[in-house]
Amino acid sequence: MIGRRWYVPWLFLTPALIVTAAMTWGPLANTGVLAFTDAQALGGGEFTGLANFSRLAHDDQFFRALGNTALYLAVVVPALVLLPLLLAQLVHTKLPGIGAFRAVFYSPVIASMVVVGLIWSWLLSSDGLVNAVLLKLRVVAEPLPFLTDSTLLLLSCMLVTVWKGLGYYMVIYLAALANVPGELHEAARVDGAGAVRRFRSVTVPTVRPTMLLVGTLAAISATKVFAEIYVMSSGTAGPGGQAKSIVYYIREVGLGVDGEIGYASAMSLVLFVGTLGLSVLALVLRRRGERSEA
Repeated sequence: MIGRRWYVPWLFLTPALIVTAAMTWGPLANTGVLAFTDAQALGGGEFTGLANFSRLAHDDQFFRALGNTALYLAVVVPALVLLPLLLAQLVHTKLPGIGAFRAVFYSPVIASMVVVGLIWSWLLSSDGLVNAVLLKLRVVAEPLPFLTDSTLLLLSCMLVTVWKGLGYYMVIYLAALANVPGELHEAARVDGAGAVRRFRSVTVPTVRPTMLLVGTLAAISATKVFAEIYVMSSGTAGPGGQAKSIVYYIREVGLGVDGEIGYASAMSLVLFVGTLGLSVLALVLRRRGERSEA
């Protein structure tokens, strides 16, 4: 009887598979096809082979956006791997009212990135709170151009990304910390290990797979950064567009009546391959870690 009803689970999965195919697989396949054409926003386009990718190899703006994205990865990913772990360790203790602190730390996660970007734009503007405090304390002689200097704008966007992601990754680490055997900490405490030594020798090795997961999620998210840069620069990406990310540049190229859909699709395909490479690298590192522990 069970063998005759092998199709029953697939009946439940079919609606989700149809939606996934229509919203994900279909557009992905279409992008892969358009990447090898000179398609425009109003349609048309002919097969051009590798012409779009050849153009990418000589596109200075693309490499600038690629460099900005790589810098974003280099700064944001380590911060989002380490800081949420420290925060989770801090709020992991069972104290009265600790649940309220967890809720406060998590609250930025549920806020829209547009709202968060606007709030930080007000804080970091030339007449905003941050510059007012720095001037009052005489740390600086004049307001810092957080939103008008391309380097400071990119760093400010990184700050916003880290601030907003702290609570999300903190929850992931809290789940991992709940599975750390208490006996290990007790044994380390008996051996005279302090809080810092126990964190390094017990907590970190135990949650290392979770750290790899968080690093992978943070890296994938960082490669797709757009809203922070767009909102905090008022749609300019800084002076001369120097703070563009890859996604920002893809949107810029493909947007409007004159949008170059084929060229934007080629960049999207490169971004997809890069993101897939990060995922594969994380999987390889995880398997190596499991083998070394075994």
